Amino acid sequence: MTDFGIDRANMFPLWDWVGGRYSMDSAIGLSLMVAIGPDRFREMLDGFHAMDVHFRTAPLDRNMPALMGLLGVWYGNFLGAETQAVLPYSQYLSKLPAYLQQLEMESNGKRVALDGTLVDVQTGPIVWGTPGTNGQHAYYQLIHQGTKLIPCDFIGLLKPAHRIGRHQDLLIANLIAQTEALAFGKTLEEVEADGTPPTLAPHKVMPGNHPTSTILAPALSPRILGELIALYEHRVFTMGTIWGINSFDQWGVELGKALATRIVSEIESEADLAYDSSTNALIRRYRASKSPD
Repeated sequence: MTDFGIDRANMFPLWDWVGGRYSMDSAIGLSLMVAIGPDRFREMLDGFHAMDVHFRTAPLDRNMPALMGLLGVWYGNFLGAETQAVLPYSQYLSKLPAYLQQLEMESNGKRVALDGTLVDVQTGPIVWGTPGTNGQHAYYQLIHQGTKLIPCDFIGLLKPAHRIGRHQDLLIANLIAQTEALAFGKTLEEVEADGTPPTLAPHKVMPGNHPTSTILAPALSPRILGELIALYEHRVFTMGTIWGINSFDQWGVELGKALATRIVSEIESEADLAYDSSTNALIRRYRASKSPD
């Protein structure tokens, strides 16, 4: 920063114990504060703080992050689930699943325990999802009738940012309907009672008993966003604690960066290559693409 010519008096410090995926409410959030203003940013920090206090003080049977973490361990280690779907029924939260991908997978994607031994259970889940009814026409078929167990978090807002006719009512109705269908499904007897031909009936059976959690927030505000993100942060910590892993390091990410630094020098030179045959072939192919025709 000083080499770039910025006075140290204008420096925003970032402590070395603040991991990148946990840094939105630190100095890294300066651009967000500029965008929404300091008052709104403080509201978001209030939301983070409120969830921190809840996680620290609420009894276990009413502690949202702890319960979500326990459910995550239950689904993964006891029921064999490998993924976690996050399904916000709001376009404003369209990037939340991608944010949580980094939070969960970079934090708990570990194979070594704190004591240096290999873990003997499945750790961090694969997190994915898209907003609302978009997903219903993409992958909900697999969730309802596929062979994989996929726990789902449904996130809804009781009041929309903009009310357009019946849109909000239809949106929430779809959210509730999906959780009901995943929980209870539809039996063969119910399908046949609808007059479905016997040859088609088995294809319309929904087994149900799919795990879901539903979060209904009053509305989307900076405070609610802070609470929501902190909720998942503490879920990650809970799961990491149970597994006995360090949720805050990221050596796998750093290895790739170190290798990239070395490889870029090889790409930009004509030096002999001493990598494995696959890596050498990829570098040579890229080098050739840079040569003039």
